[in-house]
Amino acid sequence: MTHKPVIGIIGGGQLGRMFIEEALRYNIECIIVDADKNCPASVIAHEHIVGSISEAAPLMQLAEKCDVLTYEIEHIYIDALLELEKKGKKLIPSPKILQMIQDKGAQKNFYRSNNIPTADFEIASSPAEWKNILQKKNWNRFAAKLCRDGYDGKGVQLMNASEVMNDSVSTPFSAPTVLEQFVECKTELAVIVSRNEKGEVKTFPSVEMEFDPQANLVTMLISPARISKQISDEANSVAVKVVEAMNGVGLFAVEMFLGTDDKIYVNETAPRPHNSGHHTIEACYTSQYEQLLRVLLGLPLGSTELIKPAVMLNILGAKNFSGKYFLDGMNEALKLEGVYIHMYGKGESKPMRKIGHVTILGNTVDDAIAKAKTVQQQLKITPL
Repeated sequence: MTHKPVIGIIGGGQLGRMFIEEALRYNIECIIVDADKNCPASVIAHEHIVGSISEAAPLMQLAEKCDVLTYEIEHIYIDALLELEKKGKKLIPSPKILQMIQDKGAQKNFYRSNNIPTADFEIASSPAEWKNILQKKNWNRFAAKLCRDGYDGKGVQLMNASEVMNDSVSTPFSAPTVLEQFVECKTELAVIVSRNEKGEVKTFPSVEMEFDPQANLVTMLISPARISKQISDEANSVAVKVVEAMNGVGLFAVEMFLGTDDKIYVNETAPRPHNSGHHTIEACYTSQYEQLLRVLLGLPLGSTELIKPAVMLNILGAKNFSGKYFLDGMNEALKLEGVYIHMYGKGESKPMRKIGHVTILGNTVDDAIAKAKTVQQQLKITPL
């Protein structure tokens, strides 16, 4: 690193904000592009280009000012990024990976063609094809996932095949959709993988995730996952296989199901920092954000070892309230040792909106979980 590079971040949400917090420790300037002039990262970015990431012009403007570009969200105008890469601009991860990930059908086909374990599936290009597929597959339950533009549980629906076959429910999506066999699972796992331009790879310890069944958002995340060493090693090697098959450079969160058959099934991959890695800020020697920074700057990868077991709780907006808010119960929660609160600077709470997270460290996993359950009772989003 002979001169001080400038990093461009596409998107200005909480992932961008936490990334910039790490970059500031290294005196690195970050420029963001986001249509929301009050987005979480805006208060600490060196510069904020206010513009839509669905349009070419703001992305081109960002590229002109920066040495390397990365992104903290998937819903980006991909043609502009592919054009920039063709012209020799450095983008990490490559937009070719993002292009594949933006389409769940393409992503599932990628796993299948690279012998990466994933649930059985077929792609229906229109509702007319659903019944034929379900008849052929003979599944009881299945997940319908929109190929494009779904996120945080939107565009995903769990369904019974019999109800579709006898027309007691209508198909929820008319656009191309992945129909995927439902995996009876013990738990959901995630492994975050970092890979640099030399092909060196480091993985963070696996985490297990608990979801809110209504909102389909992670409510509690536990690291290390409570699984055998054998399953942990397998999850690790599957996650690395995914990233190496993509020839991926950057940071990737590989989400997986652990089936009741003790087999691993890859669900999806995010080519960016991820909710399942927030705890690494306090729990690991190198956080996921610092690791991405090291990849972008060509610095050695940092140690991903866990300092202490950790639980991460998302702070979600109350179900029945929108508007200005404060976090009630901090006084009590912060009396406990190893509790770290991160608020994202979002001006308004909305039902189930992610507005912060809490990391709780413990001497053992059980200790961290017990403390986290106490914290969960104490912290509440309350109207101002």
